[in-house]
Amino acid sequence: MNASLLMTLPELVLSAGALILMLVAAWGGQASTKAVSWTSVAVLVGAGIALIGPASTGGEAFYGLYRADAFAAFAKVLIYVAAAVAIIIAPRFFEQSAGDDLRPEYPVLILLSAVGMGMMVSAGDLLTLYVGLELQSLAAYVLASFMRRDTRSAEAGLKYFVLGALASGILLYGISLVYGFSGTTLFALIATAYGAGHSLGLTFGLVFVFAGLAFKISAVPFHMWTPDVYEGAPTPVTAFFASAPKVAAMALAVRVAVEAMGPATDQWRQIVIFASLASIIFGAVAAIGQTNIKRLLAYSSINNVGFALVGLACGTPEGVSAVLVYMTIYIAMTLGSFLVVLQMRDEQGQPVETIASLSGMSKTRPGLALALGLFMFSLAGIPPLFGFYAKFAVFWAAVQAGLFPFAVVGIAASVIGAYYYLRVVKTMYFDDAATAFAPMGSKVEGGLIAVAALFISPLGYLTIPLLGAWGMAAARALF
Repeated sequence: MNASLLMTLPELVLSAGALILMLVAAWGGQASTKAVSWTSVAVLVGAGIALIGPASTGGEAFYGLYRADAFAAFAKVLIYVAAAVAIIIAPRFFEQSAGDDLRPEYPVLILLSAVGMGMMVSAGDLLTLYVGLELQSLAAYVLASFMRRDTRSAEAGLKYFVLGALASGILLYGISLVYGFSGTTLFALIATAYGAGHSLGLTFGLVFVFAGLAFKISAVPFHMWTPDVYEGAPTPVTAFFASAPKVAAMALAVRVAVEAMGPATDQWRQIVIFASLASIIFGAVAAIGQTNIKRLLAYSSINNVGFALVGLACGTPEGVSAVLVYMTIYIAMTLGSFLVVLQMRDEQGQPVETIASLSGMSKTRPGLALALGLFMFSLAGIPPLFGFYAKFAVFWAAVQAGLFPFAVVGIAASVIGAYYYLRVVKTMYFDDAATAFAPMGSKVEGGLIAVAALFISPLGYLTIPLLGAWGMAAARALF
């Protein structure tokens, strides 16, 4: 087999699986939903296995358009895990919330989105970057509006589409400027152009490219779509949006910054530091007044993106490694939180999303309250939970890179975010008990909550040697 095809084997597995399952869905109709869903999870596992070998160590494929390295492999593992969880948790949600609304197209769309995300994190060229990003986004627009009879879902899909189109236009304009002033779309040659000397056109291109990428990671000031889309989309889709695409977009931003614009680090660092501090502060302040748990988690994701950007601002292998470690722990905290949100149902089985409904949950559902409490404390970065190590890693990288004032401001701003996380814990443990939620109807979801809770508990520190070594190996692949 052609060496380039071997390097793109994970994407080939996902593409072939998605196309075959699309045919199965067309012939089997609604009755094939369960089979298509579990087969999709198997396809994701197969794509993960395909990462072993040339797909993670092969280097450049298709004359530099695609890069198969340890950095891309690290990101893809996180993406496939988050995508698999989003498929597994969907059937029960749609069955109870929207009758027959879960159709076999749902897992297929997630597979196609995973193909796009794989291309994003492996992009070695601006056009590969854009094609991957659009493939991911087009599937995401449909997923956001998947509940056809729910006006909130339709509104979420429309908002995401309109604002996503605007961001794509900004990104394309930046790409056109970079191409016009460098004469190439390959990252390696763009880096040479940036290193050759100051160019106003290249600087403007850099600004517009980073603005387009900031939308995809929902960093301030391009965050405006996040709360509405997270609230309106079906909860399994929201869990997916908050995890896999976030990792893909963050990895893409890191690769563009380091590989394509490495010589211009001093220029883009200013943009990243502003976006980081603005996201940390705004995400924390805006979350304080929220009454809907999904909107609160949306602002939490904006806040956490700010912390991840601290590592990117360093522009060093240690900083990039800290970003990867942070996103790994963030995935576990976020998916765990949304799995608990899925359990918030009234006696009729309908979803309940108000924070007030959590009142006294420590008495009515002590296990669930403990799990959500762990996730909230970990998101706040309170030791000894694993979320503390995530924040420590990025701030330590910033100190090592000489960004001490930036680290101090970021640490001080993180205190604001602790308030709204602790408010959720206070509601569960100290307020009068509200009506109890319906019993957990899925052992699979319960098991996933337990796994996520164990990973972000102090037991997670046992994984630091492996996680740190893998993250550093992935980071060094970019330098």
